[in-house]
Amino acid sequence: MSASGGPDSVRNRGAITVCVSLATLMQALDSTIANVALPNIQGSISASQDQAAWVLTSYIAAAAIMTPPTGYLAARFGTKRLFLTAIAGFTIASMLCGIAQSLPEIVVFRLLQGALGAPLVPLSQAVLLDIYPKERQGFAMALFGLGVMAGPILGPVIGGWLTQDYSWRFVFYINLPVGVLAFVGTTLFLPSSRQSTGQKLDWLGFGALSVAICAFQILLDRGEQLDWFGSSEIWIEVIIAAGSFYVFLVHTFTSDKPFVNPRLFLDRSFVAGTLIIFTVGLTYYASLALQPPYLQTLMNYPVLTAGLVLGPRGVGTMFAMLFVGQLTGRVDTRLLLGIGLGLTAWAFYAMTGWTPDISETTIVVVGFIQGVGLGFLFVPLSAVTFATLSPEQRTEGSGIYNLSRNIGSSVGISVVNSLLTTNTQVNHADIATSVTAVNRTFEGHTISQFLSPVTAAGRAALDQAVTQQAVIISYIDDYKLLLVSTLAVVPLVFLFAKTNSAPDHTMALE
Repeated sequence: MSASGGPDSVRNRGAITVCVSLATLMQALDSTIANVALPNIQGSISASQDQAAWVLTSYIAAAAIMTPPTGYLAARFGTKRLFLTAIAGFTIASMLCGIAQSLPEIVVFRLLQGALGAPLVPLSQAVLLDIYPKERQGFAMALFGLGVMAGPILGPVIGGWLTQDYSWRFVFYINLPVGVLAFVGTTLFLPSSRQSTGQKLDWLGFGALSVAICAFQILLDRGEQLDWFGSSEIWIEVIIAAGSFYVFLVHTFTSDKPFVNPRLFLDRSFVAGTLIIFTVGLTYYASLALQPPYLQTLMNYPVLTAGLVLGPRGVGTMFAMLFVGQLTGRVDTRLLLGIGLGLTAWAFYAMTGWTPDISETTIVVVGFIQGVGLGFLFVPLSAVTFATLSPEQRTEGSGIYNLSRNIGSSVGISVVNSLLTTNTQVNHADIATSVTAVNRTFEGHTISQFLSPVTAAGRAALDQAVTQQAVIISYIDDYKLLLVSTLAVVPLVFLFAKTNSAPDHTMALE
């Protein structure tokens, strides 16, 4: 970060690490903290369920669009200035979300929150990579990963507690003290960096990519409601997204100074890491979206109990990140990634056998192992993806890397929710074919008394039972998809070069 020296000359490294980690946690927390508060927000601003969904998607879309230009903005205005602007803007936008009185207001403020906070994650990653020497970058990525991965896990729990005991507005107000601490600390400790006043933004490339991402996000958000390709609106969004992305690709490979430097994709490690983090985002956020409703709807867990049962997954992730951070650079990265993918795949395989009768212990153990797998993945993957990029390419590469994770999460959430709805209907129809008055199963006294297909009450009870079974099978199908997706990226691990350096015995913060 210093203009006059390398990582070894950086002062206040520990304080800088704390400040950027706080900023990362604040931004990552808001990706899920509003989810549990959405019904309360919907009632407060008199919005329909479809309209209220924009409170979530506006944030995701804005963050996805504004992540790629982080490299340009950092070079043009300086890393420190951009970091401070992002922290202040995100905090102010959070407060505006808290005082919003109507749907248009909160959607606009959420757009601002997502756009202004988008640079925080890639900037934090780039700053940590710059202030730590190469042999300690695995440890730095472990600390960075605590914020990125812990945020979505803690978000629903904290959001539920604040909404229940106070108000949904405190879901946004909580960013004020964190933002103030991060801003003051960054002002005091983060050294200034050089600015490139001659840096220019490729507006055509940025615009085309932004339109493509925006249209794609709207498509994912609206697809299930409009029966996907049975709707003319969806087809229009597909055409816009595909056309804009085509323009972006053509311009990228023909322009002298494109928005995204195609040379980044000549780096084998960067390409493999970007593809793997896309899948990690897909499976990680999809499982976060699936498990809370499973516990609350099918197993009748209260919100607080569900949060406590899912909590050990976050503990596993944090524990593994700190442990693996010390192994990165000492042990072959490919082995660590293989362990992470293996543990994650095993967790999804275990979930394919879940029924509402499983014990809390089983949920805790499987969740903890899944969290450990994520920790084994995130730390070495972050380090090895950027290991062969030049320092000048890291910020831009980090933007693309995090964009890939964001898009993966959007795709994963939309796909599993859509399949859950569709497969429930299909499974219900398949199971219902066996529910007939001549089925000998109904000859039993107890079954015929409560589940008789010849009485109105019996048919209603039967339909409820069949629907529950159909939903359970649909969840299993989703977990199978996440399992296959995880296994599909295992071959990419072998694209990374073997990494193994001398042990580093100075892993403590300075």
